[in-house]
Amino acid sequence: MIDVIVAGGGPTGMVLASELRLQGVGVVVLERDPEPTEVVRSLGMHARSIEILDQRGLLDRFLEVGTRHPLGGFFAGITKVAPEGLDTAHAYTLGIPQPTTLRLLTEHAVAQGAEVRRGTEVVGLTEDEDGVTVETSAGPLRARYLVGCDGGRSTIRRLLDVRFPGIAARHQWLLGEIELTSPAAEVTARVAEIRRTNLWFGVGPAGNGRFRVVVPALEHSAEPPTFEELTERMRAIAGTDFGAHSPRWLSRFGDATRQAEHYRVGRVLLAGDAAHVHPPLGGQGLNLGIQDAFNLGWKLAATVHGRADLLDTYETERHPVAAAVLDNTLAQGELMALEPGAQAVRRLLTELMDFPEVNRHLVGKIIGIDVRYDLGGDHPLVGRRLRDLPLRQGRLYERTRAGRWLLLDRTGLLAAPDGVDAVVDPTVELDVPAALLRPDGHVAWVGDDQPELDRVVGPTPAGVHGARRRPRGE
Repeated sequence: MIDVIVAGGGPTGMVLASELRLQGVGVVVLERDPEPTEVVRSLGMHARSIEILDQRGLLDRFLEVGTRHPLGGFFAGITKVAPEGLDTAHAYTLGIPQPTTLRLLTEHAVAQGAEVRRGTEVVGLTEDEDGVTVETSAGPLRARYLVGCDGGRSTIRRLLDVRFPGIAARHQWLLGEIELTSPAAEVTARVAEIRRTNLWFGVGPAGNGRFRVVVPALEHSAEPPTFEELTERMRAIAGTDFGAHSPRWLSRFGDATRQAEHYRVGRVLLAGDAAHVHPPLGGQGLNLGIQDAFNLGWKLAATVHGRADLLDTYETERHPVAAAVLDNTLAQGELMALEPGAQAVRRLLTELMDFPEVNRHLVGKIIGIDVRYDLGGDHPLVGRRLRDLPLRQGRLYERTRAGRWLLLDRTGLLAAPDGVDAVVDPTVELDVPAALLRPDGHVAWVGDDQPELDRVVGPTPAGVHGARRRPRGE
């Protein structure tokens, strides 16, 4: 009996596998593709995902291969100076292609003890009181829980018959990585000229002498694009294909906007693109999936270990977050349309973003630092994650790497309940006497009352793990 099977070996699945292993849960990841894809759908990470890497001690290896880009106002492609006073120690965008992100996350999951089986596809599932029987292309497997992280066309979601309502794709784009013979300066100048009126077209350096191209498709198709189709559309819009040759990979994508009606059906759950799809505006998709996994991991582990069943809170917390992302990508799409009315609204919003509060609000939506879960109570800090804070010894995020509950106590008068780590530091930059952090870094309680703290934690904190480690596999 496997503790958890994760269907889908993308970034969401690998973060979830790592989080489960951190809590001592046995994990098998099933990935349909025999080899990782070279297609670069995501180009980087935003602040909240960068914080998550830091919270688990992974950030340094990502910084070694990524590029820090200054954070600016970029809602709907409207360029503004970065707002001041963002509540994060990582006010930048980390440029890193998705295949590199996936490689690093996979290496970490495997090092944590996750088992990854490539070339294995889920074809059926049956749930009962004790677990889930998962039919795969390599034979049946048995698990206590199954999580579908298998993308927008999720097999798991289809097998569960979970509705996926929303808006069908209205537009489609071609995406590719190619080489060009035209000088880079000439390409840059022509693209800048086109993007004054058409933000759906782009050609930019992808490294190693290659260029990443995105161009509106002429018509919808379910077939893989051809190189001829890509260059024809480049010439139609730019008047040239810039001497395009030697495509490394080609893909197409649309702007469908959908969200699963439910994230949980019994012992089966959905995360990442299996739970929500939206246009790639603002580069939020990969980040949203990583944050789904970070929310789900410790809760699923607590359930597997029999400490608490918090799985319903996964949907109640993450469904509204994804719904807000779907809303903001739809809004951005409308603001990038070429119709006169849309352009008039865009000009108005461009003016409004000169107000720091507006700019900061819109940027906060995209980079993920404004999320607040409804955990009850009126204190504005409860439900939010804490930024990294300096401590007398080290940093706050260095103390979160074990994935345990953490009491940050400025008073020195509170006793940490069993299974809760404590940091007593009267100098910490915190506006409350003490704060209790969940394993995902969100604040569950603030105050200085010991009985209230004990009540919130309960007899067995849901995120606490002991020394035992479950064996891998079956």
